[in-house]
Amino acid sequence: MKYPALALHIGGQWLPRASGGERYVFNPADEAPLAALPLAGESELQEAAESARRGFRVWRTLSAHGRYAILRRAGELMRQRAEEIAGVLTLEQGKPLAEAVREVKLSADILDFQAEEGKRLYGRTVAPRVEGILSQTVVRQPVGPVAAFTPWNFPANLPVRKLASALAAGCSVVIKPDEETPGTCMLIVQTFLDAGVPADAINMVCGDPAQVSSTLIAHPAIAKVSVTGSVAVGKLLGEQAARHVKRFTGELGGHAPVIVAEDMCEGAALAFVLRSSLTAKYRNAGQVCASPIRFYLPRRHLGAFAEQFALGAQRLRLGPGSDPQTQMGPLAHARRIDDMERFVDDAVAQGARLLTGGHRVDRRGWFFEPTVFADAPASSLLMRQEPFGPIAVLRPYDTLEDAISAANALPYGLGAYAFTRDLHVAHRLAEELEAGMVGINHFGVSQPEMPFGGWKESGIGQEMGAEGVLHYTEVKTITVGVPG
Repeated sequence: MKYPALALHIGGQWLPRASGGERYVFNPADEAPLAALPLAGESELQEAAESARRGFRVWRTLSAHGRYAILRRAGELMRQRAEEIAGVLTLEQGKPLAEAVREVKLSADILDFQAEEGKRLYGRTVAPRVEGILSQTVVRQPVGPVAAFTPWNFPANLPVRKLASALAAGCSVVIKPDEETPGTCMLIVQTFLDAGVPADAINMVCGDPAQVSSTLIAHPAIAKVSVTGSVAVGKLLGEQAARHVKRFTGELGGHAPVIVAEDMCEGAALAFVLRSSLTAKYRNAGQVCASPIRFYLPRRHLGAFAEQFALGAQRLRLGPGSDPQTQMGPLAHARRIDDMERFVDDAVAQGARLLTGGHRVDRRGWFFEPTVFADAPASSLLMRQEPFGPIAVLRPYDTLEDAISAANALPYGLGAYAFTRDLHVAHRLAEELEAGMVGINHFGVSQPEMPFGGWKESGIGQEMGAEGVLHYTEVKTITVGVPG
């Protein structure tokens, strides 16, 4: 695996240097520097927005079928380059290479689906009620240039979600990946350019996050803001967008509950729940916004489940993502270690039982042990804030009503999960769990053809699915009357 020289794409050119200086990107598995990243200053940010304005004028005039052909070509190129892109992703983000390859290939599937949806931005004709009106139609048109902000946990998937939907709708984009993981996005942008997306229609910037966001959101060329990030960051950027009356989509943090029903707590059913839960919890070292965090078990089964869950966590093989034997890689940066220790120390201080883990691994790299708590009190940070790391907490319940109430108690509603063989219970949980995505008997709620978005403080709007492209359009009413 080879890491590329880094550059920004602004105004149709790749810039290896910029006025904002530079910072280094590090490999989280060994803390070694990978490359210097140029940082955009005020002049480059202004040019990126103006370039997006120019690109929008060109890209929007291309037919939906013309845009579709280019985006499908980009998807094919992405599949051809999957190993190269995934290698860069693993170097800068840390996840196992097999996970990175799946992420890139799934990103190509997302691109394919959104390209198809771009051809289905249907309007409608409405019968006039007033004499002299020849026609009344409702159409959707692209909203305009988009400022898109993505974090470091899925460096391919998250930029592609935004780029695919925006470009399919006819919008241009200024994409800002996280400064921790710019290499993956850089290769993806090049893939779009090689497929035929006009150079001005896609810009990529990195820099001081506060300066980048405030400059782009305020710029008159930018019509829409799309953010994936924490609840706090989403609120901040949402407020800025509202101040300028810009359209806004936010896919924000979660605190996903898992309810295991009585009928799934023994034998093969329990083994299935444990296997599924361990894989989902520690995928990407728990750095997943829809990651399961709170597991609710019938009180009489909690002890047996806790013992086996903790044992499974202990058995996970930690290591660099480049090692094919690795099951869980490092955390993405050193700040995540500090956050994990803060959650652990607070939970222990408040009386939670630490079943396994809880410490930084004594080796080079930003590794943290898979951690399992039982009986963390509701007042603990772990039960109130998203840890965004390899920490799970197990809690007992006495009735299904109690479990549903506890699952819905937080102000977040991104993902929620449940396991049961009872069809009535399954439908009840699907109906009553307060989340934008509910998975019954599995955790795979994020699929290209399905909308991804949260309730409550977990976000506004959706990405992917048929809904994803709609958020990059405006509705226009057109009425034509008899002349004279």
